[in-house]
Amino acid sequence: MKRAIVTGGAGLIGTGICRRLAADGWQVASFDLAVGPQKVRHVPCDVGDEDSVAKAFDALAWDTLDLLVNNAGIAGAHSGPVTGLSLSEWRRVLDSHLTGAFLMTRAATRLMGQGAAIVNIASTRAFMSEPDSEAYAAAKGGMVALTHALALSLGPRVRVNAVAPGWISDGQGLSGADHAQHPAGRVGQPEDIAGAVAYLAQAGFVTGQVLVADGGMTKKMIYVE
Repeated sequence: MKRAIVTGGAGLIGTGICRRLAADGWQVASFDLAVGPQKVRHVPCDVGDEDSVAKAFDALAWDTLDLLVNNAGIAGAHSGPVTGLSLSEWRRVLDSHLTGAFLMTRAATRLMGQGAAIVNIASTRAFMSEPDSEAYAAAKGGMVALTHALALSLGPRVRVNAVAPGWISDGQGLSGADHAQHPAGRVGQPEDIAGAVAYLAQAGFVTGQVLVADGGMTKKMIYVE
């Protein structure tokens, strides 16, 4: 049975990824401070903390690993101008996404053999923004750059790709206009990202790439009428 670690496995997207991999027959461990879905092993971990990552791998006690999904990360509480963004908040957001992906990758690759894969969860915010989202955009932009750097450093033994989700929702509180603005006709679901991860986990000739899963929104030109 193939083995996978999913960071942030208790969140909306992480839960979807864990469930899809488990349904596909993977042995799955969720590295998260919160408990993830059933049939998935919960390993408490703050991925942005070096000691916590080391203890989590010790607790997991696996000697092989086939897939790492770097999904953990907070959206960030700051929602005002960059002049009010504290250094501690900036670091908190980057640590949870980018530093966490680095620490997890550094530890995981020691267990990975030929044909293993890493999938980083980036965001369309790496390519486009709304105001007052500097820390999150920088973290996700860093995930894209980390992806292609790791693909060259770890290949051909390990393939490294990323998924860049757009608007992903549990479906609650959405309007017809929310769905209609997407060229695909709807807002995304966690299962959409889980499917992209499942594809990249086995796509043997794909590495260093970013798969945008946003219903076509980043290709849509928008003008003020």
